[in-house]
Amino acid sequence: MTTDLVEGSFSGLIFDCDGTLVDTAPLHYYALQVGLKPHGLAMESGWYFDRVGLTPKDLLDEFEALVGPVEREKVLAGYTVAFQEGLSRLQEVQVIATIAREWKGRVPMMVASNGQRGNVEGTLRATGLLGLFDGLVAAEDVKRGKPAPDVFLEAARRMGVAPERCVVFEDSDEGLEAARLAGMDGRDIRLVFTPEWKRH
Repeated sequence: MTTDLVEGSFSGLIFDCDGTLVDTAPLHYYALQVGLKPHGLAMESGWYFDRVGLTPKDLLDEFEALVGPVEREKVLAGYTVAFQEGLSRLQEVQVIATIAREWKGRVPMMVASNGQRGNVEGTLRATGLLGLFDGLVAAEDVKRGKPAPDVFLEAARRMGVAPERCVVFEDSDEGLEAARLAGMDGRDIRLVFTPEWKRH
């Protein structure tokens, strides 16, 4: 099972944040729309939800290929404000958050995300999950986001745990590929959790 963990078979746990610990995609999409609107732009929802595992930079790279150059700093500034204002609407992914609560203090645990540090910290704080973890690695901490393995390898380094002794919980193909490239045991949480926006 995706969520079965056998004591002694691993030495550290790494959790993605967006879509794994917390169902954030609808708020990220809303906040991006707020950021884009002053520039006369909008992102089609289906197009966005097909790319939820990407870093903001990679997402905007693909968006610019469709619409042309975007004033990224201004768009991201508006997006960040809107996201922070909406944090109270977020809900934890209970089946995964429960695992983190069960293993707190038993093994080192980190969050490793393609998101911006301020948004990841805000998300975890708003849902009461931040205190469960020994730290977090965000987009600003590495050169390459997922599907490159950098965030996971940095998380393992900070925990002092060998990559092959880490279990990773992820909800995206990019994240699972990053776990594989890092030599870690990647668990696909989509086998046990389907967010509301995917059910339509």
